[in-house]
Amino acid sequence: MELTQIFTLAAKEFRDRMRNRWVLAVALVFTVFSLVIAYFGGAQQGAVGFRSIEVTIASLVSLVIYLIPLIALLLGFDAIVGERERGSLDLLLALPITRLELLLGKYLGLAAALTLSTLAGFGLVAVLLYQQLSWAGLYHYFGFMISSVLLGLAFLSLAVLLSVVARERTRASGMAIALWFFFVLVFDLLLLGVLVATGGHFGGDVFAWLLLLNPADVFRILNVFSLDDVRTLYGLSTIVPASLGSQGLLGGVMVLWIVLPLLVARWRFR
Repeated sequence: MELTQIFTLAAKEFRDRMRNRWVLAVALVFTVFSLVIAYFGGAQQGAVGFRSIEVTIASLVSLVIYLIPLIALLLGFDAIVGERERGSLDLLLALPITRLELLLGKYLGLAAALTLSTLAGFGLVAVLLYQQLSWAGLYHYFGFMISSVLLGLAFLSLAVLLSVVARERTRASGMAIALWFFFVLVFDLLLLGVLVATGGHFGGDVFAWLLLLNPADVFRILNVFSLDDVRTLYGLSTIVPASLGSQGLLGGVMVLWIVLPLLVARWRFR
């Protein structure tokens, strides 16, 4: 495996995303939604304007869970299958490049575009809210930004895996939307349904550890447990043990969600 080959492919993929203004559009979406939530998130309680970093992060967590996974899946679902349909995949593989180098180059280029748009969008909000945020508030906000990037990279890995598995671009797009529905909407409802159906007997630590099977839930717990007020606001402190709230553990789980789908994609692509 040659790093030069990987970085060349990644740079080409990144330039393509920059050329079609994709990064600018996503960064603008993040900025607008974040500002609206930061200033109008407490309107239902009769308050308008920036209130606290705890309330801001709690509101932004809900935005990120819905928006970033969808953007990541739509960004990467055609990374491989799109090349196959255009007939350029055979040409790429005929060059002195391995399948692993092609896969990693595609992923790293898309990951750079997604990371830049996420950091640019949320970073601009941090600049605008700098006067209202203390140093502690900025620390927690930067932690939220990093966890948002990890969430996007995790779903981008799943998108690349779908792109390798699918044989048609339309099928890959359908699988990407279905995956978004499952992790963002259906997964928690299934766990809650099992909890209610069993009368609460299926719960405790088992229920909490099952949340790690969903990267969106890992992101939620990672941000909820970073602030006491946010933890109380979400109510997860009653079902998630403190041992599961370790930032090191949750960060490691997020890294696994990034690495494991890529390993499966590499095996399938070979």
